[in-house]
Amino acid sequence: MSTALLSGLIILVLLVIMLIAGVPIAVALGISSICAILPVMDTSVAVLTGAQRIFSGISVFSLLAIPFFILAGNIMNKGGIAVRLINLAKLVTGRAPGALAHTNVVANMLFGAISGSGTAAASAMGSIIGPIEKDEGYDPNFSAAANIATAPTGLLIPPSNVMITFSLVSGGTSVAALFMAGYIPGILWGLACMAVIYFIAKKKGYRSTSKFTGKEKIKVLLEAIPCLLLIIIVIGGIIGGIFTATEGSVVAVVYSLLLSLFGYKSIKLKEIPQILKESAEMTGIIIFLIGVSSIMSWVMAFTNIPSLVSEGLLAISDNKFVILFIINVILLIVGTFMDMTPACLIFTPIFLPVCTALGMNTIHFGIMMIFNLCIGTITPPVGTTLFVGVKVGKVKIETVFRQLLWYFLAIFIVLMLVTYIPQLSLWLPSLMGYV
Repeated sequence: MSTALLSGLIILVLLVIMLIAGVPIAVALGISSICAILPVMDTSVAVLTGAQRIFSGISVFSLLAIPFFILAGNIMNKGGIAVRLINLAKLVTGRAPGALAHTNVVANMLFGAISGSGTAAASAMGSIIGPIEKDEGYDPNFSAAANIATAPTGLLIPPSNVMITFSLVSGGTSVAALFMAGYIPGILWGLACMAVIYFIAKKKGYRSTSKFTGKEKIKVLLEAIPCLLLIIIVIGGIIGGIFTATEGSVVAVVYSLLLSLFGYKSIKLKEIPQILKESAEMTGIIIFLIGVSSIMSWVMAFTNIPSLVSEGLLAISDNKFVILFIINVILLIVGTFMDMTPACLIFTPIFLPVCTALGMNTIHFGIMMIFNLCIGTITPPVGTTLFVGVKVGKVKIETVFRQLLWYFLAIFIVLMLVTYIPQLSLWLPSLMGYV
């Protein structure tokens, strides 16, 4: 048996056993990786090298963007920004069939784009729009499904922490290019779900009775402009080369804090320590995962596992479309059992060499992978966004999941378009000179 095959089997078997046993995924990654290298390396050397890899893996300047974007997202989630974006979304959607559900979609896209969190979007939008939809006669399962299905769009529409993670693990892919590449796929996801909402709402007769006066429209726009300026300032600054993604994350924190404290006056100074604590806890989990995953990346490179996987896939077929479809299926399955960050850290080094050998652009592959893993956040058994959406919508998973099936079909169609039409991901980056 080859070294690569033996190490790969050790990682796979130990990882599955420990995850089933409830071992934290970061610990499971570290132990399985160290055990996988033992057949070809002395124990003491393997342990010392593994520890060194953890520290080198997190000693990267670009990783500083993650804690700051997390902090900015937490500030926005509690800073009254959600309500302003919902009112703006109402203006955009008008009085079409299922207008409130359409409002939920647009608001998720806007709020997700600002906070970079699917769970935050599902929680904020579901808790605010859900009761309004119920008052207007909407089925709670329909409302919850629309909220859950579109909450992950904010993970594709920048800023997105998982894009920063992919940039690191893929060998330094431009974060700005990935940010630009996520816009069209993220918007297509939202539009596909809005098409589903339109047909269901028209069939069930869901229509909005609310209407804004001219004066109210102006007020809504004026209140939403500061929120939208955050996107323009942060993303525009990164794309324009005014500051890096890391510096942009700090700008996002300062802007959102000033807006929440002095603009909307929705956060008090005494609440800031708790927000900082929650952000630090989330950051610690993600950074430790990244550090431990660097051990696995080193083991894979040392034992040549990616080459083994590449040879295995190419042995199945030499057709690019078939191989990409197989990779999509694997990632969809992985996403149902694993959170986005560890899945990205584990499977990027495995599948990226295969896709680049097929002539696929790294940016395109990154968006395809993130799109797949976003779907995993709304599918059981580890769908965090699904569980949050069910909780705030006060519905049962088994009833809302049936409603989600049509959305899954629409999202899967968009995934296939993103996979096989590279320009959907690469057009905007190419306009900015990144491709």
